[in-house]
Amino acid sequence: MPELVIETKGVSKIFGGLTAVNSVDLQIPKGHIYSIIGPNGAGKTTLFNCISGFYTPEHGEILFLGRKIQGSSTDLIAGMGISRTYQNIRLFGNLTAIENILVGQHTKLVTNWLDAIIHTRRYRVENSTSLSEAKDILKFVGLEGLGDYLALNLPYGMQRRLEIGRALANGPTLLLLDEPTAGMNPQETVDMVRLIRKLRDELGISIILIEHDMKLVMDISDHISVLDYGTKIAEGMPKEIQSNDRVIEAYLGPGGAALAAKYQSRKRNNHA
Repeated sequence: MPELVIETKGVSKIFGGLTAVNSVDLQIPKGHIYSIIGPNGAGKTTLFNCISGFYTPEHGEILFLGRKIQGSSTDLIAGMGISRTYQNIRLFGNLTAIENILVGQHTKLVTNWLDAIIHTRRYRVENSTSLSEAKDILKFVGLEGLGDYLALNLPYGMQRRLEIGRALANGPTLLLLDEPTAGMNPQETVDMVRLIRKLRDELGISIILIEHDMKLVMDISDHISVLDYGTKIAEGMPKEIQSNDRVIEAYLGPGGAALAAKYQSRKRNNHA
């Protein structure tokens, strides 16, 4: 069995009387692009928040590279090597692109406030190294030469890539991407897909993706899990998910699922 980057065992998150995530089991292999899909309100982002430490699940375990992390603080989890982006862009708009990257390096820095005040040698060395790494990250995400631009002045697609760049500044093993192509035009979406593949193929980063663009999901994913009302209703390869009746019903409702089945049957008969 391949090494798992993330494993969840019976993870549940409850808000008052609402169970947002209901006893979810996942086994996500290292080096995969793994998508979590489902209708709005299915519990996808809540599950991300449990993995990244924003929420503590009421039940279950979350293991990162075999180590239990549920209940750990967000900064501790980030320091272990888990970074994330958000549905809504959360850049520091009044900082430059390169300053946003530098902020993302905070978990790796060892100098303190006193080093910064008196400009010790280790502060100067670390500052120079951080700046060089930040420039390399900007180049990697396609923003070379734009380091001095304020984040708020960058086009939308570039802001999305900058947010991924800031997440990379942490040196992650695992990257959680929450709807990275939301609001993008077709060309920006193509560019983002290329970047996601590049993260996995060139940097060896494992990716867990939440995305509503089903064409993108089916094209890019090694494996998919489907949530509906907080419960995992299906998992498998993209082709398996596309033809899963429970998944079709979750998205289209019983009537829509019946129509889809009728259409597929007619399509097969026409090709026979």
